[in-house]
Amino acid sequence: MSGSSVDEVAASIRLVLLGVVAVIQPGLGLVPLLSHDRGPGATAAYLALTLVTLVCAVWIVRRRPVPEPVVALGAVVVLVASAVATAALPPGGHFGAGHWSFGLAGWHLLVLLADRPRLSAVALGAHTAAGIAQFALAGAPDRTAIGAAGVVVLGVTSFQFGVLLLTRVLLRNARRAAEAAVAQERAATRAAAAEQWARDLRTGFAGGLGSTLPLLADLADGVLDPRAEETRRRCAFAATQLRRLFAEQDDSPDPLVHEVSACVDVAERRGLVVSLAVSGEVVPVPTDVRRQLTAPVAAALSAARERARVSLLRADGEVRVAVVADAAVPVDPAPGPVEVRSDTYGGQTRTEARWRTG
Repeated sequence: MSGSSVDEVAASIRLVLLGVVAVIQPGLGLVPLLSHDRGPGATAAYLALTLVTLVCAVWIVRRRPVPEPVVALGAVVVLVASAVATAALPPGGHFGAGHWSFGLAGWHLLVLLADRPRLSAVALGAHTAAGIAQFALAGAPDRTAIGAAGVVVLGVTSFQFGVLLLTRVLLRNARRAAEAAVAQERAATRAAAAEQWARDLRTGFAGGLGSTLPLLADLADGVLDPRAEETRRRCAFAATQLRRLFAEQDDSPDPLVHEVSACVDVAERRGLVVSLAVSGEVVPVPTDVRRQLTAPVAAALSAARERARVSLLRADGEVRVAVVADAAVPVDPAPGPVEVRSDTYGGQTRTEARWRTG
């Protein structure tokens, strides 16, 4: 259940309460109004309550919340109308058959404030207190009148507060269900992300070990001579690839620079003099693209003999990684979004990988 479902529950509650008011208003209001003595304000109070019902229906029947200004104004109109109708009662008419406004106004307040349980409780309490105060100020009632009034007040308020309590429970359960659904959705998203991360990790390690394991097997079997230049280059390349792969799993604000720096670190440990220049703002680069951008770096640094220069440029909608090494560099560009170029001049090989961000 989502947040919209909570709104649906609140809309259904308002619609049910509006139906209750539409049914009981003629019975609790119109019939007693016409059949008992009334003052001039009673008719105006009844019309005001009817107007509140009609105005609220404009939003409620479309299952939309009543705007807050309308709710506030409607609650004031209901309380004032109830007070006016009560003031128009003849002597001894409080909480009797002609006191229709006491029970009816409470239902109007529930329609207006059903999805606001605390405000609804305050409004019902104020309405009840005002009715009791007007009853007390109308004259010194005897014990019989007080007992009869107590029965009416208890009967009306207990039922309306019971409906309010039920409404609060329904809304609370709907919110809890919505929160549980959101939490479950977040957990599912985290689980899917973790599974994807583990899958990428396995794929990356499988790719790195796929080129390393045959090399180790050939060294162990004596197929390769550890003193040969090509063997040393392959070992350096494998070490650089693995180091870059480990760096790929790190949490870094600039993953591309972090992975390029990992390749440079392996080369420096081999005794190479490597300079690294970085320019431009951080650009989000997908993992597979970073692998293609750093692959020429690893190859060039593995082939370099003494010196190398690495530059990373991010500008004009593209990312470029270039390496100048003092040795011939084997270039084996893989199909994908990264373009790789390599040029050799006088024993210096410049290799560049370029990716357009657009």
